[in-house]
Amino acid sequence: MSDQTILVVDDDSKIRTLLRNVFEAEGFQLREAADSKQTLAALDAENISLVTLDLHLGQEDGLDLARLIRQRSAVPIIMVTGKDDVIDRVVGLEMGADDYVTKPFHVREVVARARSVLRRSSQKEAQPIDPIPELHAGGQESALQYHFDGLTAVPGRMEVLDRDGIDCGLTSGDFKLLNVFLERPMRVLSRDQLMDLTGGHAWSPLDRTIDNQIARLRKKIERDVSQPKIIKTVRGVGYTFAQPVKTAQLSDTSAKSA
Repeated sequence: MSDQTILVVDDDSKIRTLLRNVFEAEGFQLREAADSKQTLAALDAENISLVTLDLHLGQEDGLDLARLIRQRSAVPIIMVTGKDDVIDRVVGLEMGADDYVTKPFHVREVVARARSVLRRSSQKEAQPIDPIPELHAGGQESALQYHFDGLTAVPGRMEVLDRDGIDCGLTSGDFKLLNVFLERPMRVLSRDQLMDLTGGHAWSPLDRTIDNQIARLRKKIERDVSQPKIIKTVRGVGYTFAQPVKTAQLSDTSAKSA
């Protein structure tokens, strides 16, 4: 019996029973919840390793529940959505969900994705914690800032300032994707690589998640979205960050070429 406990959140008792049977057959412990009250109570009561969350919970909004979960816990979340719920999937991933499956699903796919998410989660926990950053005179935290095409990105603040010094309003998902590019300028990255580097699910040729995220990010940082100059499409392969990037310490006034 595994010491990992999965919480299945679904208002359909038949789905809960189906997933209980398959997860328990794979050696997992399982808990069930039909609504937000039961979900939060389960999270408070014991150590939950992963949550599968149906975004259609009768009268409740699964995205609202996902926000509540994220406010109190970093537990991995796999969203369960309808096959046409593209916007919900994108919003859910932005909010910090780790993966998704679409209905109708095959139970073996759910188990495979659960194992993958749990494996990634354990790898993150095993990584050494970053040392506390040094403080320079004036109490400013030592951190890098990136300069490109007139914009300034400060990863430590998850902030991007436009050419007029105004915050571009990037979400955490936007910034995670941008940061991948900033650390790898002038390199062609496939959709599969981008999914992996941003902590998303395994990519398939019919998956448009990365394309949707790229389109949203372009709207916030490109001078002309119809003719992108920063993030360019490499047909048949993926995308590349096509602008030179300069870096500097927040406490420094001069930048150096990356």
